[in-house]
Amino acid sequence: MPRNVLFVEVPSFYAMVERSLDPSLAERPVIVGGDPRKRGWVQAATPDALADGVAPDMPVSEAMGLCPRARLLRTDMGRYREASRRLFACFRRALARPEPFGLAAAFFDVSAVQSPVDDVVAKLAKLVEGALGLPLRAGMGSGKFLARIAAEEEGPGLLRVVSPGAEAHFLRDLPASRLEGVGEKTAGTLAELGARSIGEVVALGRERLEEAFGGHGLRIFLLASGADDSPVRGVAHPQSVSREATLRNAEGRTVDLALLTDQVQDLVRQVDSELRDQALSPAKITLKVRFADSTQTTRSASLKNPPNGANELLEAAIRLLGRTQAGSLPVRGLGIQLGKLTPLEDSNRQLDLFSPQS
Repeated sequence: MPRNVLFVEVPSFYAMVERSLDPSLAERPVIVGGDPRKRGWVQAATPDALADGVAPDMPVSEAMGLCPRARLLRTDMGRYREASRRLFACFRRALARPEPFGLAAAFFDVSAVQSPVDDVVAKLAKLVEGALGLPLRAGMGSGKFLARIAAEEEGPGLLRVVSPGAEAHFLRDLPASRLEGVGEKTAGTLAELGARSIGEVVALGRERLEEAFGGHGLRIFLLASGADDSPVRGVAHPQSVSREATLRNAEGRTVDLALLTDQVQDLVRQVDSELRDQALSPAKITLKVRFADSTQTTRSASLKNPPNGANELLEAAIRLLGRTQAGSLPVRGLGIQLGKLTPLEDSNRQLDLFSPQS
């Protein structure tokens, strides 16, 4: 059976997350990065900013000169990690066992999927749009490198496929710098050898590349030839999920236990929602309390598997809170973690993308 690897990602992830959370940014370019007064760098930009010449790793001051109408936003990793958790919940509901590639992308081995991959990707895109308001792009090929490059290339529709036998034609005219492991220095050496495109890299031949780069040269040759047998190491589900909250206005004061309980309830609601999205069940709950003097206490308990809904999780968390000094000492922050996760047997809670549609 020929191998089919699917790569799916949200392009310009940080910037698109910011736009999805603020409707006023829908028609305005967005640049995410550091403070231009402190030589900050661009980390992401929306497609309209990219079209104006903005690029990742460019100084923010230069980017704003190229796209002065853009809204500049500081990087908020907590916000992007939360969006990533929700994105991967969609991935797992749709296709299961993604291999993460950063916060916003994943590989899947879809060799055994019977439904047309175009349909699968379209349904996944609809799921992600509905859950997060984010766009997707996808590529498919015989290996991970081909699938990723296919996704990055402009083409009609959501999915670009590199068919068996078309690898050389697809890669031929792309810059050699698009090859994995070819940075600025290696690209410079390849240029000196007369290879600025991937097709020219192949023309150098395996022996010439190994002579110039050693073992790394073989890897370069194989990728340039479209040969990539690196396995997709899918992860069935996360081992734990957690949420934390900082009590903003505590200012060293002892917070009433009822208010702490309300905060614990909100954290439990969040982690329970994530588990329900992924049809997972926890066997362990851990509460973390961070006090105003920067010390912290953790308390854990075992759970019935599966626990009997969010109320049981909340009761367990409140019992753990009662085993700490919260309420008598000033609390700065709280955290809840659910661990020892296993899939629920109730398959009705999984989204079946491959079932017939009425």
